Amino acid sequence: MPLFFIERPIFAWVVALGITLAGLLAIPNMPVAQYPEVAPPTINIQATYPCASAGDVATSVASVIENELNCAKGLLYF
Repeated sequence: MPLFFIERPIFAWVVALGITLAGLLAIPNMPVAQYPEVAPPTINIQATYPCASAGDVATSVASVIENELNCAKGLLYF
């Protein structure tokens, strides 16, 4: 079989171009599966405040982080 196409290079080019054209014409008709729901990227923030009560951490650390996150663009939730 390879010898057939080696002896007839023009025929080989026509067959190759025909296969390429058929593939290009078939692309719009191919079904596309729906993409799955992709979860947005997440960021984990940890802050340690030794010898502080929960109220101190909430007012001095957590509230500052929340205020800064409010300014972030494209943030869905926190």
